[in-house]
Formats: sequence, C-alpha cells, structure tokens
Amino acid sequence: MPEIGEVARIVHYLHEHLVGKTLSFVKAQHDENVFGKVGTSAAEVEKALTGKKVVGAKQQGKYFWLVMSSPPHPLFHFGMAGWWKIRNHETAYYKPTKPTEPIWPPKYWKLLLGTNPSCSDPSDTAHAFVDFRRFGRIRLVDCPAQEMRNVSPLKENGPDPVVDKDILTEEWLVQKLQSKHVPVKALLLDQANISGIGNWVGDELLYDAKVHPEQYSNTLTPAQMTQLHKSIHYVCSTAVELRAESDKFPEHWLFKWRWGKGKKDDPKMLPNGERIKFLTVGGRTSAIVPSVQKKTGDVAKDVDGEEEEKPQRTKGKKAAVKKNDGDEVESDDEVEAPKRKKSKKIEATEDDSTISDSKPSKPARRRRQAVNEDADNAAPPDQPNGTSSGIQGELPERKKTKGTPAVDPEKKSKAARVEKAARPDVKEETSGRRRSGRVSEAAK
Repeated sequence: MPEIGEVARIVHYLHEHLVGKTLSFVKAQHDENVFGKVGTSAAEVEKALTGKKVVGAKQQGKYFWLVMSSPPHPLFHFGMAGWWKIRNHETAYYKPTKPTEPIWPPKYWKLLLGTNPSCSDPSDTAHAFVDFRRFGRIRLVDCPAQEMRNVSPLKENGPDPVVDKDILTEEWLVQKLQSKHVPVKALLLDQANISGIGNWVGDELLYDAKVHPEQYSNTLTPAQMTQLHKSIHYVCSTAVELRAESDKFPEHWLFKWRWGKGKKDDPKMLPNGERIKFLTVGGRTSAIVPSVQKKTGDVAKDVDGEEEEKPQRTKGKKAAVKKNDGDEVESDDEVEAPKRKKSKKIEATEDDSTISDSKPSKPARRRRQAVNEDADNAAPPDQPNGTSSGIQGELPERKKTKGTPAVDPEKKSKAARVEKAARPDVKEETSGRRRSGRVSEAAK
C-alpha cells in the first residue's frame, strides 16, 4: 500500500505537471467501489471538474487532493494498489522488472484528466488514476479549500508527521502512548492516531527506536518514548524528502534487506549479520531484528521473535496422524472418531423381504447369499420336497450383481396373484414351508 512517502511523490508530480492548468478533458468510468462507496459517481466527478483550474495539491498522510478554483475538490486515496500515472513521465517509485510499451489510457484507469480538449495528441500531458484491486477511493468534498482538513474524512485522521510537526510533539506522543493499552505497532498503524504510517514505515521506525512491535504502548519507558518520537520524524521526513525512492534510502535501513520473506535458502539478514525475523502484529506481517528490538515490558503475546509456522492445509489430500498405539489414521484437518457404517437390514414381511437403502454389512450379505443358494439347491416341483416357483412366499431368484435394486413388494404381490390365478391346482397351504423353499420338520 502506498504510504506517506509514496503519496508525497505523487503530490510532487502534481505540482510539477498539473497545478496552474485548466482541466479541459475529464473522463471517469464508474466503479461502485471507487466512487460509489464514498457517495459519488463518475458523472458527478466529470461535471464538477471539467473547465476548472487546478490551483494546488496537498497531502495528509495517505490522502491527497487537488485544490480547484472553486469547490468541490477531488480527494484521493490509493487503497492497497492504486496509483497515479502521467503520460510521457515515469511516476513509479520502483524500477519495473520488464520494460513496457507506453499505452494510453493505461490499464485499470478510473479517472482521466487532461489540459487538451481531446487529449488525443501523444505529446499532450494527461493524468490517470488507476487501481486494479479497486480499494482506492475518489470523492468530492464540497467546502472551502482551507477547510478541507476540518471535514470528513480528514478530520477523523491523526496529524501528519511531516506536515504537522508542531502538533506531533514528544508530549503529544507520550500522552497518546500512555492512554492506550495496545501493541505499539497497532497504535502506529491506526490512522486515527497518526496519519501516513503504514506497514513498512512502522517497522522501520520501530527498528530505529529499538522497540519491539508487540510491546504494549503504555509499558514503554520514558527513554523509549523519547527515541520513538525522534524515529517517527526521522523515518517519515526521510521517506518524503527522497519521494520514496528506495534506491536512495540509507543502507542501514531495514527496508533494504527485509523483502523476499519465505524464499528457500535465503534467510533475511542485515549487513552486520543480524537476522531479520517475522511475526504478525495488528493483522500485518512485521519485520523485526530480535537482537535489537528487546522486550522491556508486557507484550501482546509471548513470542520468540519469529512467526509461528502454520501447518499447510491441502485440499483433497489426507495426512497420516499417528495414534498412541502406533497405528495410523487418515485425517483432513482434525482427527475425527471413525463413523460406523450403517448396515442394510433385511426386514421380513408376509409377502416379501424388503431391503433398506443403507449399504449392507458383510454378515447381512452372507445371510442373503446363503438364502439364495438354498433356493437354487431346492428340488424341482415333481419331487417330494420340491416347491413350485409360483407358490406365494418363495424368494425370487436374485442376481448377485452388486447394487441390484430391491423388488417392489406391491409389484411382486400383484405378479404372484396373477400367477396363482393362472394355476388353480396350487394349494394355498404353505405355512409349513420356509421362504427358502425347504419343508420344515414340523410340516413333515
């Protein structure tokens, strides 16, 4: 996210290329996140800015705005990945890894400004607000230019360390630190306390002040608070003066050596051999040097300076978890008690046997197979112990194919009645016969 130094870089370019000129070309494409969430629209921005003269550009922390010849004034926030591009001028604060062809308008543009009515001549200076992640904001503030910082959202933000040096004094900082019981880095990242400090600036000034980021703000010693005040002004002022050009940052800064966390065989170290470690504070990954940033008071959590490694969760793959007896159990994220499989139950009725929908257990399958084998081995109808296939109560011949659906009892009963009507010679007395077709001892 662009922080106080990166925003100061854009304000510098606005003074250089836009202030003092009239906006003859204004075009915005509506984005419900960029415009709508702050109560404006692309059409309103176009109408409000077209034909107006830009008389200034100012900043408070991560916010910046154009001072127009008359209200309203456009107020900008880059969010996570927004930026300001100028045709024929490089505004990036880092060197692109690959050279790119100059394309205008640039990709992901939300607002275009130009001093030429058509802005079609490639030599004309044109400006663009771009944001591919759509966390940036463009709003119109309808108030006198000198009152901009006294209305929302700027009035809810704390003082800017560079613009408001007369407000952000050591006494003011001491009172702010002692009035809260939160990790000191979380306090610094809260824009309601101090404007413009983001993740890397916060890490840098805490390293310079030799303060652990998780230590509670109201447990700092007087010497630590004095040094923290000096570090805030030093780091923020340097970043603004150098317009966030990291190549010009001092070599002893943490910024030069902190990037690339997680690369194999590439432990992060300072030139003097001090190791850089990472932990999470205030929801953000923090870079610290444990040998320099000692804990001198209560901290948010007791850590050894290194972010705890979280187990990787993989989809579709099961990890083996050992039981106490040495066996292994397959598990996804948590070990669950094994679930019992529901066995199919054979429910006998007067007319037929019905089978439940659940998968049968092995003993149930064996019993059914035994019944089928008995039926297959029964004597033919002309033998004493034989039974006719049409006698009611006999189990039909079953296929041994897995997954064969059960016969509907109503359909089978109907079929039995039809067959019985067609064969009147069959006696109805079958009470002495088992469903397998064999005659019981009692019937004999």
